[in-house]
Formats: sequence, structure tokens, C-alpha cells
Amino acid sequence: MDVTQLNEKAWDSEVERNNFWTRIAEKEKIEKAFDGRLEITLTPCAEVPQDWCAEIGKKVLALAAGGGQQAVLLAAAGHEVTLLDNSSAQLEQDRKAAREWNLSIDIRKGTMCDLSCFPDGAFDTVINPVSLNFIPEVRQVFREVSRVLVDGGRFMFGIANPVMYIFDVKALEKGRMKLKYTLPFSCETSLSEKQRQKMREENDTFEYSHTLDDIMNGVISEGFVIKGFYSDHSDFEPVDSWIQDCYLAFLCEKVRN
Repeated sequence: MDVTQLNEKAWDSEVERNNFWTRIAEKEKIEKAFDGRLEITLTPCAEVPQDWCAEIGKKVLALAAGGGQQAVLLAAAGHEVTLLDNSSAQLEQDRKAAREWNLSIDIRKGTMCDLSCFPDGAFDTVINPVSLNFIPEVRQVFREVSRVLVDGGRFMFGIANPVMYIFDVKALEKGRMKLKYTLPFSCETSLSEKQRQKMREENDTFEYSHTLDDIMNGVISEGFVIKGFYSDHSDFEPVDSWIQDCYLAFLCEKVRN
């Protein structure tokens, strides 16, 4: 099962479905970025704290961040932005916004698991909105991010709280909270082949919950220190009435050699 190709197709379809992460940034936000106030997001609702944005640096990699949002805002704020995403339709959203606002963004198609197209120390900051749940191995991404960052560089990422994956999705959509899956969740092992086939037919995303150990020890083992953290709600009832930390956001700094 080629999860990269399946999720590429799924996110192309999400653009057609007008998923939140596929909508080009609002005119007001882009204008604010031009005026020096950068308002980016790593999770569905909460904005990245302004003190995190203050030290982003010049060269930024917007990783798996297609959709016309973060890369556009960063470029409008004056950063030298490279965008890498696996979905052609998502990248087209950024191209549209870049044309409309006369922005320069180096737009590339590829997977976050392989950053070999970039040399060591190519970026001051890597920004990765919630997307790590679409790959089976987060430590591989952390390793690649560490390599392409300068010493002292920053890595900001969002990720779903693993507990989000214990629920029966169909029941959740009907407003009922029903526990169904053990963790860590993996679409490859937690679901039946019949379920996976239906997902392929409907162009659903294939996802993985990841463990807190892989998330936090994963970044630490690759030479990062965690400098900041916040949590966010999902903006989707009834989950928010039960879980206040649906999404997690981290600010990490690569230790200087």
C-alpha cells in the first residue's frame, strides 16, 4: 500500500471539498502580513504566538503546508519561502495566491519524508502545520528537518493528539462518543481491508496516531530542545466537549554544535 500516493490523491480531493486546510488565506490576513503582523496556524483554530513568529529568520521551509495559507503569509511578511507539499491541487492554491499578490515562493512537489533535494543547513526555520498524521514514521521527518536546519534553527509543527484516534468516526459524526480503536492507531493495521478499500474509493486520507514517545523523544533524539508548546481544540463537536487538547503544537530549536 503506497500511502504517499493515496494521500496525494486524497488531498487533491480535499481541495474540491473545500477542506479548511485548502482555503487560500483571507485578504485581511495577507494584508496584515504585508504590514508586519504575521498570523499563521499550525493547528485548526489557535494562531501561532507572536513571540514564536518574531525569530523565524529569513529562509523558511513550509513543509507539507500547501493550500495557499502559511507559505503565502510568510512570503507576504518578507521571508524567503520554499514550499514542499505532496498534493498538486494544494500547491496550485499557493500558485494562485502568489500570482494574485505578486509573491515569490519556491514551490516544489514532494514528500516530507524525503528532503534530499535540499542541502544541509538550508533553512533558518521549518514550519509544518498538522500533517504528520498522514505518514507512518515521524522520526524520519524529524531527522530530515534537523539536517536541513542551521544550528539554532527553529522547527514549528502541529500534530493531532493521539487520543483523537480511539473513537469510532461514524458514531462521532452522529454526535456520539464511542471508543473503538487501541493506540497507536494505524490505517494499515487498525482497519480491515474492506474499510481500506472503501477509503480508497472515497479518496479518504490514510492516517496514523503516533505515540507521544515518538513525537517528543523523536525531536529530542534529533538534536532539538522543546522551547514552546500549546494545545488547541478541534472546532468539531462533540469532541471538544470531552477533549480540550485535540491538537498539539511545538516550538523546537536545533541545538548548536
